[in-house]
Amino acid sequence: MAIEAWYMDEDKAADQRLPHRQSPNVACGTAELQSLGVLHWELDADKHADDPALEKIRQDRGYSYQDIITVSPDKLANYEDKIKSFFEEHMHSDEEIRYILEGSGYFDVRAKDERWVRIKMSKGDMITLPAGIYHRFTLDDTNYIKAMRLFVGEPVWTPLNRPQDDHPVRKDYLANFATAAATTKA
Repeated sequence: MAIEAWYMDEDKAADQRLPHRQSPNVACGTAELQSLGVLHWELDADKHADDPALEKIRQDRGYSYQDIITVSPDKLANYEDKIKSFFEEHMHSDEEIRYILEGSGYFDVRAKDERWVRIKMSKGDMITLPAGIYHRFTLDDTNYIKAMRLFVGEPVWTPLNRPQDDHPVRKDYLANFATAAATTKA
């Protein structure tokens, strides 16, 4: 089953946890997500502790570190502040890899034309966002997600809030995934 993604509506006043679909919905297909550098796998989250498919991905991509985070009002210290910081548009100098073990939420990524693409993440979905892509994360209206975070080497937690257009990693991202027509508004 393919991952579900769509171009978001522009209703900034509505709750960020809502789907924010346009009417009619404007889907964003797997090929377009891949052209942005976004990769997706569907795995058996119930077997995450001993899953050969996950282990193969980890070996192939060099993911040597992992931990598990639960994001919900009763499980995450400073929940409201953390949720706000996750939803700030940012990038990282390394890939962001998340494997959803329970619950659901949304990753939003910037398309080449600067529109937001919302990616629905549910149990069993694993996503890799390339270094340098502008993105953000929010829970959906269930207010709960448990995710495995994977890293190449030591974990780097630093979000680089937009604008970062002069950052070498952002420039590399644009060189690898953006077309000449893409813009990088501040």
